[in-house]
Amino acid sequence: MSRICRCLLLAGLAGSIAMGPAAADTLLIDALRDAEREAREMPRHGATMDRVEQHFGEPEERRPAVGDPPITRWDYEGYSVYFEHDRVLRTVQRRQ
Repeated sequence: MSRICRCLLLAGLAGSIAMGPAAADTLLIDALRDAEREAREMPRHGATMDRVEQHFGEPEERRPAVGDPPITRWDYEGYSVYFEHDRVLRTVQRRQ
């Protein structure tokens, strides 16, 4: 292998080693942000509409029930709560 090829190979290897920790730090920060969003307190499955309203306040928007069984959606800042009859079926985070 020529001397120039070896130098280029070593320079590329050194560059990739130097970039490794920076890329890992970025991934770690992104993972922490995602975990923080997921840790945010939101209504839990099975809670009643009354309990959700007492604990989380008035929703930004209440959408009417649709279908059978009736599914209702309440929108809060950053997430939506879906109810079947008067119980939380699922809480879904919206993309910001």
